[in-house]
Amino acid sequence: PEQMRQMPLEMLYDVLLDRVIDFRLLADEAERQNVGDRPEVLAALAQARAAVLRDFFLQQAIEDGMTEEKLRARYEEKRAEEGFARDEVHARHILVPTEDEARTIIEELQGGADFGEVARQHSVGPSGPAGGDLGFISREQVVPEFADAAFALEAGETSQEPVQTQFGWHVIGVLERRHVEPSYDQTAPQLRQEMAREIVTALVEDLRDGAEIERFNIDGSPKQKAPAQQ
Repeated sequence: PEQMRQMPLEMLYDVLLDRVIDFRLLADEAERQNVGDRPEVLAALAQARAAVLRDFFLQQAIEDGMTEEKLRARYEEKRAEEGFARDEVHARHILVPTEDEARTIIEELQGGADFGEVARQHSVGPSGPAGGDLGFISREQVVPEFADAAFALEAGETSQEPVQTQFGWHVIGVLERRHVEPSYDQTAPQLRQEMAREIVTALVEDLRDGAEIERFNIDGSPKQKAPAQQ
């Protein structure tokens, strides 16, 4: 809560300590009154215990199956895949509502007007106050029409025809081009998530294969097995 964030550290510690004390007192009183012997509480405790056991079991399985060597091997596999490395352009643009305005701006730029200054004066896009600068972008970050026009330009070039998108009419400039390959450190978090899902899926499938599973309907009657597909 905002109020707690604004508290001095010592006061915040005292508040949290009071909460821990209250929690302990309530739990002790519940024990004294044998609340834990109630059937509904026993069922909830059993469910909580099962959830904790499951979480720790999965955590251990993931830690055992995901070594640094395996992560780096997966990274090398990804590097070999098409599309892992990507082209980026350092782009800027001037966005206006009509094609006529865009053509007028192109003429001004061809006459020597400064791109950034024109963008600050005329662009209706959120990058206008920054001179239209979008920084480095990949194709996936912008709409296809903008991407096709921007990636057709060489460094230092400006579009000679207005580019229409759902947002309006653009005049696009490219300052730089580069080829980017994500590093291991940049890719590792995604690889960890991917490998964790694979470990859990394989583990569950293995447990299912070795278990006798009987299903029941809502009314408690045995669920009929679906006929095998021919």
